Amino acid sequence: MTDIQHKSSAAGSAPGNTPVLIGCGQLTDRRPPQEAASPLELMSEAARRAAADAGPGDALLQCLDRVVAIGMTVDSPETGDLGIQGYRNVPLSLCRALGIAPAQTLYGTTGGNTPQMLVNRHAEQIARGACSAVLLAGAEALKAMIGRLLQGLDIDAWQLDAGEDPARDGPERLPANAHEVAHGLQLPASVYPLFENALRGKYGLDLEQHRRRMGELFHPFTRVAAANPLAWFPVERSAAELAEPGDKNRYVGFPYTKYLNAIIEVNMGAAVIMTSLEKARELGVPEERMVYLHGCGDANELWHLSERVDYSSSPALRAAGREALAMAGKTIADMDFLDLYSCFPCAVQIACDELGIAWNDPRGLTLTGGLPYFGGPGNNYVLHAIAHMMARLREHPGKFGLLNANGWFLTKHSVGIYSTAPPAHPWQRRDPAQYQGEILEQAHPAFTETPEGPATVETYTVLNGHQGPERGIVIGRLADGTRFIAETPDDSATLQAMMARDMLGAAGIASSREGKNLFVPDA
Repeated sequence: MTDIQHKSSAAGSAPGNTPVLIGCGQLTDRRPPQEAASPLELMSEAARRAAADAGPGDALLQCLDRVVAIGMTVDSPETGDLGIQGYRNVPLSLCRALGIAPAQTLYGTTGGNTPQMLVNRHAEQIARGACSAVLLAGAEALKAMIGRLLQGLDIDAWQLDAGEDPARDGPERLPANAHEVAHGLQLPASVYPLFENALRGKYGLDLEQHRRRMGELFHPFTRVAAANPLAWFPVERSAAELAEPGDKNRYVGFPYTKYLNAIIEVNMGAAVIMTSLEKARELGVPEERMVYLHGCGDANELWHLSERVDYSSSPALRAAGREALAMAGKTIADMDFLDLYSCFPCAVQIACDELGIAWNDPRGLTLTGGLPYFGGPGNNYVLHAIAHMMARLREHPGKFGLLNANGWFLTKHSVGIYSTAPPAHPWQRRDPAQYQGEILEQAHPAFTETPEGPATVETYTVLNGHQGPERGIVIGRLADGTRFIAETPDDSATLQAMMARDMLGAAGIASSREGKNLFVPDA
């Protein structure tokens, strides 16, 4: 019996309400700004490709009962008012571009976890019979939009009014509180370096050892990207080239150089179509196109950065991974393929630690090439990762793959486990609310917005501009263990010293004046 015959026979015993991914489509548009597609054009083309990939094509699009668009970067709450009138209703505009009228349209919330979280959520909806055919689609064209604005060209294709505001797929929540924002901790490039420096302390590495480790971690990612025709930067770079600062690779948030940061200015679109097994068969989707979600998990950390248990672990990712593997009845050793969310090195390292994966695992840690090299299209990267996972699993029937996704600052976590083999049991996930409580109840340090007195550094970063270091940020502890956030003096000598020597555990004096805190390191 062939693999496909065996799979078809096994699938025959799966319940008709089993959720299944049947189609995926993606594209990368490298044309110059004056020719490049708009986000809506990218999204609609990805959707058409997903429908064709499943087999039925337009007939599949016409029978969709739910369309969900991934939230665009320009609509993220931290973006603010750009003075640009964008799409008023992205999912409805997408439906009109496709010539379809599903019963429901939804617009996703902000977060890199969103695509996997939506797959998990809508798989459950399909299993319950609340819907039978769902399109998830997203796109970013920031590179083209910024290029057009710089060239004085119009962005009319980014400005459609569908006549009403979209229904949101859940509440939107700001990533940081006012105190954190006041101290510069509201953007990923400013926050993730804090986790990275904390990890260096956890691993017991000095600055040079850690720099080499980051380069060695991400070098294989560049090799995968170099072989991926969809990658935004298909260039293999050495470990030293990635991690050593230089004229073309300046520091951004110490210890990260430019080549270690996710790149959001891309033009990319992706889409995935999910149905019930019964609907897929009704549409004539070939069994060999079907990919099943065997396990999933979703969990959030203590929301605000200042509340975290520490900055070198992720209890929420640990819980989400545990739940996904338990649901699938698998262990991490059973996974044949991995794609770990890779916005910055610390995200990969913490995922490895929490999921039980070696950072140099021979299976490889990415299918795409990762967000700094494949491209980081806003909230939509993981939809590309899912599409890559589907393609790889179709090439290797019966194998299993795991991917994870995180949103904001290692805040929101989603995990999915996939295979072409149908689940052995009726599809049912554990309600995430049942294990979210264990995370919220974890002990964490007390926090003050008004620190005074002797203190030490828990973790830190130095934010750099094109001309060099500009701002030092410290998360510290007072003598009694109370945590605080502060900036450091911004003179060149202090900032350069913070990048030249290990500041973890460094002593100094903390003070508070008019809502802003200052930490002055001892000489």
